[in-house]
Amino acid sequence: MKKLWTGVTALLLILVLSACGSSDESSSSGKTEIKVGATSIPHAEILQQAKPILKEKGISLKIEEYQDYILPNKDLAEGRIDANYFQHIPYLKAQKEEHGYDFANLGGIHIEPMGIYSKNISSIDEIKEGTTVIMSRSVADHGRILSLLEKEGLIKLDESIDAVNATVEDIVENPKNLKFDTGIDAALLPKTYKREEGALVAINTNYAIQAGLNPSEDALILEDSESPYVNVVAAKSEDKDSKALQTLVEVLHSEEIQTYIKEEYDGAVVPVDGK
Repeated sequence: MKKLWTGVTALLLILVLSACGSSDESSSSGKTEIKVGATSIPHAEILQQAKPILKEKGISLKIEEYQDYILPNKDLAEGRIDANYFQHIPYLKAQKEEHGYDFANLGGIHIEPMGIYSKNISSIDEIKEGTTVIMSRSVADHGRILSLLEKEGLIKLDESIDAVNATVEDIVENPKNLKFDTGIDAALLPKTYKREEGALVAINTNYAIQAGLNPSEDALILEDSESPYVNVVAAKSEDKDSKALQTLVEVLHSEEIQTYIKEEYDGAVVPVDGK
């Protein structure tokens, strides 16, 4: 009987060890799936290029496309996606402060130079007294746009204010008495541009491209490559060390993806290689 129990125990031990080994092998060889939220252009397009590279590394990428700037962070916080790729650093910072999101910046991928467009104003000298400047309701972009206007000598901002955080209230000189409309949803700015012929319309590059505009050719004023508004991959802080997400960022920084960005967007989207 003792020998029987010894034999059974040994058999059970072998089965358990075998099962554990099988599980570990399956875990190490099986694909890791990640779901990343992104606005359609250019973020989702760039992720599509990264998809086959990630597949070779054993990572399955699912892309969730968005047409707004609110839901990608909300869905990330609620666990519907593993990361998102749509926002620049000042916007991420503002969202964290406003909503208490515990998010981490996993790495900067590209810059989308902000452009100011007009249907019938073809030069700075043609801007008339009282011209309206139309911006999105996203306060995180206001300082960015106002800095462009200041650079062209159209306004002057309070020097004691960090330009990134500047608002219309921080304008101290406005020689042309420009008026400001800050109540438009970012996604509607291209339609506003087509409708408001005498206005200046600041349009985020992703929406400009989507509407058929070429920022480097069509923008009256265009941000340069020194912009601090780097678009990043963001995830919950608890997931910042995720191997799959770190690999995603590595792939987006790869020469293959950066070359794609340069060639596909012809200066309208500028790749970066760090945070």
